[in-house]
Amino acid sequence: MQKMNSDPRIAGKFSGDRLWSLTAIAVLWLLYAFVFYEIKDYAGSSEVISVLLISGALVILFNTAAIFAMLFHLSEERDEIYGLDLHYLDLKKK
Repeated sequence: MQKMNSDPRIAGKFSGDRLWSLTAIAVLWLLYAFVFYEIKDYAGSSEVISVLLISGALVILFNTAAIFAMLFHLSEERDEIYGLDLHYLDLKKK
């Protein structure tokens, strides 16, 4: 299969995926902040609140790191990844 470096659809697909990934990160952070704000009064002791805060921070840290790693991988190999998708989409249209 030939490389599709000049295909503007690759840039469009990548920018759409990047936008949705960053949106997912923002929603994740907002949801965790909202849930922590809502349950902190019911948590009881400060030790429980600390454990909730630390564990929630670790979850969003690792999820954020994973999404950024995925975006880095997509940006490095976007011609191959999206080019293959577009190749099969073009074949399907024929």
